[in-house]
Amino acid sequence: MNYFVLATAGHVDHGKSALVKALTGTDPDRLPQEKARGITIELGFAHLILDRPNEQRFHIGIIDVPGHEDFVRNMIAGVGSVDLALLVVAADDGWMPQTEEHLQILMYLGVRRAVIALNKSDLGKIDKMTSQIRDQLRETSFADSPIVPTSMHTGDGIENLKRALAAEFAMLRAPRDIDKPRLFVDRAFSLHGIGTVVTGTLTGGKLSRGQSVNVQPKDLPGRIRSIQSHGRDLEFVEPAMRTAINLADIEVGAGPAGIQRGDVVTMVDLTTASATLDVLVERSSRVDRKVVAGRPIKNGSSVYVHHGTARLPARIALLETDTLSCGERALAQLRLESPILAFLGDRFVLRDPSEQFTIGGGIVLDPDGDHRNFRSEAQRALLAARAAAPSDVDVCVRSELVCRGVARSKTLLRKSNFCQNETAAAVRRLQDKTEIMMHGEILAHADKWRDLVQRASRLVDLVHQTHPEQRGLELAELRAALRDQPEEVFDALVSHLCVSGFVRERSTIARRSHRPNLPAQIQAAAEKIRALLAAKPFDPPARKEIAQDRHLQQALRFLIEQGEVVETGPDVVLSREAFNQMKDAIAAFISKNDPATVSELRQALHTSRRIIVPLLEQLDRERITRRIGDQRTLVDGIVATSTIALD
Repeated sequence: MNYFVLATAGHVDHGKSALVKALTGTDPDRLPQEKARGITIELGFAHLILDRPNEQRFHIGIIDVPGHEDFVRNMIAGVGSVDLALLVVAADDGWMPQTEEHLQILMYLGVRRAVIALNKSDLGKIDKMTSQIRDQLRETSFADSPIVPTSMHTGDGIENLKRALAAEFAMLRAPRDIDKPRLFVDRAFSLHGIGTVVTGTLTGGKLSRGQSVNVQPKDLPGRIRSIQSHGRDLEFVEPAMRTAINLADIEVGAGPAGIQRGDVVTMVDLTTASATLDVLVERSSRVDRKVVAGRPIKNGSSVYVHHGTARLPARIALLETDTLSCGERALAQLRLESPILAFLGDRFVLRDPSEQFTIGGGIVLDPDGDHRNFRSEAQRALLAARAAAPSDVDVCVRSELVCRGVARSKTLLRKSNFCQNETAAAVRRLQDKTEIMMHGEILAHADKWRDLVQRASRLVDLVHQTHPEQRGLELAELRAALRDQPEEVFDALVSHLCVSGFVRERSTIARRSHRPNLPAQIQAAAEKIRALLAAKPFDPPARKEIAQDRHLQQALRFLIEQGEVVETGPDVVLSREAFNQMKDAIAAFISKNDPATVSELRQALHTSRRIIVPLLEQLDRERITRRIGDQRTLVDGIVATSTIALD
């Protein structure tokens, strides 16, 4: 199936709704006040099927938008996800103010193709009006658009218009499925016996009946009970389809548990909304600078942001200038009153605080902007690169990693209009150029990663230099020093180091070539410890009595790490020889007297309770002994080998 969306545009009373009815047989004006006033106020919808001689069939969802200046904000809500515009110009009026504003809105939103319906052609002046329209479209993306004379009075031109529309759709690429569905809600209502129903134009992916969904920006969980498109019940809907969804577990309304126009229905765990967007803002050179709409936008100005079907007040912060005039572009940050679900590459429109004038538009460059780093050199570089090529996935991946340093492959450019395969292909290309590196799920810009590796290496080397007696740097200390890095990045870094000349041993990391050794000034302290432990091997002094100064503490740590001294408790250390002798003696005593109490073992070894209790707990951990109540027995398979005579 070929699904596309067509939106009307044009001045009030130029016949947009009548033209839609003539094309489809459906009257898009559904509200009583629209019938009474004879103008479109709200969005109207219709379905058109077009056939081509080569048997191509196009299913077209038509969105009929208001033309009156009072309802431009409704018009913008209808053209945010269109493939083709049907610009209607009446032969008696010609090009009018709202025609011009609608044209600028289409351009700001990135619509590139249109068919022009020269309506009311039965009134004559076709050649004159055609020439006028061509002049107005000169130097725009619509300069070569077909102009089709039509008349609702006589019915002339309708079939020609259908053929022109079909020819245009045949040249369009099918709407993309990037596996990131977003249904921008343009209507939300409740039906008796059915519940909450929302409608919108689906973009970016599929939605299916029974699927669990999420409503942004309120992060509401819900489930799709049923789906319709133009009155047909469906199991799933695809990009560019006009869609009505019956949602379970969600109310209608502006409250914290309600859904309304401007919200977005999307898949679970896709991403979250943001209230700060870094963007490229552009202003049309077609606006007269002397009129209100042509006044410069000042840094800090209040604006209304139109994105999808949402409109939100915001303040605009300009990055490199104090004002933005007509015909100019600038990097900026939009600070919204409430969050929206925007992607890198999304288009938006700006209107003034009174909502009387369209003053600009632009494209989202970073959907997760931050007040704190907006003016940093790294963020400036990211925005400048993307402003030059917002549709280039390689540029967007590279700029992300240059700015952030690292990212997870599964979430890289998740909030973008690139699919995962496109992002993965860009990663491979940049890897081939050695611009980026990949470690498991972690991607890193090559220069940033080298800096991080060198930073960690210097920290390890510093410990080797200042404490050569130690096995290496404690991983906890390295993590604290690199606390600016996410946990998964730290884990990837340690893995990288361990295949690049470093070794991880228990809780430390060291260079593989490092061999712990005692500095000359500490060797005497080590000999003192050996002597203290040898003097009373089964009942040595407490640790705090042994390690009374810094050198003794360093020496004791070295001896423990080298295995010459065994630490059985927080304040108990034994020489390795004494530990082995006591272990064997305990095994022999239990073999002979199974089971044995702590008191019996203490007396047999001529030691103290201070020593025997942590020693037995250590043997329990090593699965030499097993505690049963107040007694110890040997673990199955342990054989006593002691040669020490016990009482």
